[in-house]
Amino acid sequence: MPDSAVTTDPIPNAPAARPLAAVVALCSGGLAAALSQTMVIPIQGELPRLLDSTAANTAWVVTITLLAGAVTMPVSGRLADMLGKQRVLVASTLLLVAGSVVCALADSLAPMLVGRALQGLAMGFIPVGIALLREIVPPHLAGSSVAAMSATLGVGGAIGLPLSAWIVEVGDWHALFWVSAGVAVAVLVALVLLVPHVHDAHPARFDTVGAIGLATGLVLFLVGLSKASAWGWGSGRTLGFIAAGLVVLVVWALVELRTPEPLVDLRSTARLPVLLTNLAAVAVGMGMMAQAIVVPQLLQLPEALGYGLGQSLLAAGLWMAPGGLMMLFFAPVSSRLMASIGAKVTLMIGASVLGGGYVLALFLMGSAWQLAAAAVVISIGVGIGYAAMPSLVLDASPAHEAGSAVGVNALARSLGTTLASALMGTVLTSSTLTLGAGAGAVVVPTEGAFQACFVIGAAAALLGVAIAATIPRTRPAPPAAPSGLTPREDVATSA
Repeated sequence: MPDSAVTTDPIPNAPAARPLAAVVALCSGGLAAALSQTMVIPIQGELPRLLDSTAANTAWVVTITLLAGAVTMPVSGRLADMLGKQRVLVASTLLLVAGSVVCALADSLAPMLVGRALQGLAMGFIPVGIALLREIVPPHLAGSSVAAMSATLGVGGAIGLPLSAWIVEVGDWHALFWVSAGVAVAVLVALVLLVPHVHDAHPARFDTVGAIGLATGLVLFLVGLSKASAWGWGSGRTLGFIAAGLVVLVVWALVELRTPEPLVDLRSTARLPVLLTNLAAVAVGMGMMAQAIVVPQLLQLPEALGYGLGQSLLAAGLWMAPGGLMMLFFAPVSSRLMASIGAKVTLMIGASVLGGGYVLALFLMGSAWQLAAAAVVISIGVGIGYAAMPSLVLDASPAHEAGSAVGVNALARSLGTTLASALMGTVLTSSTLTLGAGAGAVVVPTEGAFQACFVIGAAAALLGVAIAATIPRTRPAPPAAPSGLTPREDVATSA
């Protein structure tokens, strides 16, 4: 479909009787799903002992959740467009409950991996929740609600570390997952009671072949990326997985273009406003993940190094928490910026603040509070940028593809975080110092390695600014009337 095409799409508009309560319920679900991504970090070093396995095998406890989350986002978005968004949100929450309970009962690697995969599948909650918010809240709340929901991707990760560290300190490690299960049950009740069921289903045939092809290609590609720092970028395994994944994705794209009802409408995704926003999402996702990896490590290194800050795991998490909260607090600011200067410029501002935060970090490595201040600036940039991207994508996509469009955008962010994780891991292991001798020796990154990571984070953010600057302007559809069926025109025209 060309950029100038106009589609009239009747969509039911059933505003929530209590819109703020619905927003809180959906954002709570987003936080619960995002928390599952980081909740095992405090026990990651202990997992080989706890699960009676090797460190290489238990590393999959983190990796499998990231892979499942990346795969499920576009699939959940498509299912939401077909079956209705509220139904998919309930299903995602049930997966989170099931995955958390399986992990809580696990004492070996296999059931833990099953549970963690189920938790990852729940990540489809966030893009579907973003798409639903545009339908159930009044127009004056839409911008800030979408911004808050989008911020939960970063907020959940930021507050997950100190919360999990505290739970592990005061109780058994299984309590992490019982708490996650309890929160998910509370979210499920809130979804049923507070979030209206909107008749937004567009029955269609589910593209099973497309889903299998996308999942296969993404898993191969992301495994290659996520393991590159451990296997080596030039190793046969790394190159083989990445190349195989790319080949599968190319074949998948060719098949999708010939499929009458594809999993992802690549022609719509190829519209310049959507395509460029997704490319910017990769860059901003890299910027978000860089500080999540680098800053906690720098905070926990021993002070004897001269650049380590000697903080405990819990203390490091607490220093990081304000940054995560800033993402949520800046949601209304992002909304006002989008209303006054547009989502495109707001995205550019967010990416610029993100890059500036990394520049500050280069000069504020001397104490924990200084580094925490730089992390706050970085997080503010992420919050502003993350808030703008869904609006850009939704304004340029037909209403009946809203869930799928936001799901692909969330996938782009996930690709950015995975790429950042691989790059940061490589940089931090390529320049190291050895502390101690013999069996007790510990290898740690040098100060220069941390500085290089901050430079990479700044460069990724500036790349995001440059990409965002090229996004054509779109004229969003007028909001639907408070009740009844109102045609929504989705216009994606270049300025």
